[in-house]
Amino acid sequence: MRAIKKAKKLIEKSPDQAYSKVLSQLVLSLESEAVFPIKQLYDLPQEEFDFAIQILKEWRIDRHYMGKAKTFDAAYHALSMSSAEKTQAVKTTK
Repeated sequence: MRAIKKAKKLIEKSPDQAYSKVLSQLVLSLESEAVFPIKQLYDLPQEEFDFAIQILKEWRIDRHYMGKAKTFDAAYHALSMSSAEKTQAVKTTK
């Protein structure tokens, strides 16, 4: 199971637990690009710290793939517009 999904389950299961609160703050900070006090991670037990780092790694990879998808979309639309302009130019010259 992916760390992000596992975090969701942990947060839903025990939202009042200190660890769930840290994970919630981490996820909200990542999504909103807000500041997150990193000391909260260092205060976690090693296993929980490692899990939080795994969330960061997955988030970074997902963000990279989202960036690729947006770039592909922009490239696709640019080529579509270019093809449409060429078609229009051919029609007006006839």
